[in-house]
Amino acid sequence: MTTLEITEIRVHLRNEDKLKAFATVTFDNCFVVRSMKIIEGTKGLILCMPSRKMPDGTYKDVAHPICMDFRKRLEDRVMACYRDEVRKAPGGQAVKAAGDDE
Repeated sequence: MTTLEITEIRVHLRNEDKLKAFATVTFDNCFVVRSMKIIEGTKGLILCMPSRKMPDGTYKDVAHPICMDFRKRLEDRVMACYRDEVRKAPGGQAVKAAGDDE
């Protein structure tokens, strides 16, 4: 079994109550998944996969890892990139995106 490699992670910080950042992840230099979200949950930060709102009001992931080992590796790498971006931001905290209202 070959292992899918995470070849690039881009984190775009947000300054919202629960939404802390969006992440875009490239796999094997040939497949990209956009709109992953880093959310402040009740037990800390969580990585949410891109999802679509269903007619009944619930949300369903449109892309997600099916292997727990890979999910853990993906979460660890994205969160490490998030922490790096926060450290680089002025004041070490999430920033407003252009066009955000105060």
